[in-house]
Amino acid sequence: MTTIRNANLANLEEIILLYHQATEYQKSVAKKYWKGFDKEMIVNDITGKNQWIITIDDQIACIFCTTFSDPLIWSEKNNDPAVYLHRIATKPDFRGQGFMKQIVCWVTGFALKNDKKFIRMDTGSGNDKLNNYYISCGFDFLGTTALSHTKGLPEHYKDGTSSLFQLDLSILV
Repeated sequence: MTTIRNANLANLEEIILLYHQATEYQKSVAKKYWKGFDKEMIVNDITGKNQWIITIDDQIACIFCTTFSDPLIWSEKNNDPAVYLHRIATKPDFRGQGFMKQIVCWVTGFALKNDKKFIRMDTGSGNDKLNNYYISCGFDFLGTTALSHTKGLPEHYKDGTSSLFQLDLSILV
């Protein structure tokens, strides 16, 4: 049985390991990859109820984060009512099972329940296969951005550009 629920502190070490595994995979398929995440940031995501896990038969298969604000990346668009997706990572044994489409379905309901009109996300630029996958999941590609103010963001934002994606929920209602 597949479920999506908030992570808890008992999941912390497995989440850290999954981020490490995802980073190693990113290094093999893309020029821009994660450069590690501060443990305190992950703890804050968990305690703030922003860290989510997808489990299959009580085993973590995929993780992701949500926020309702992302001003450093989205600038003035941050004023729009949106849910922002971050740090989607799938355990190696579970890759290829379409978790992104499950996340989009779940976060659509989550966004509408919280009176949000957009689902937004960013990823490192230059990975056309990943960009096209996000488009196939319903997102519109909005272009790229090079961030000038990265204090408070993970290290990978300091190098290169990020591709921006948005799913407009107004077309669903």
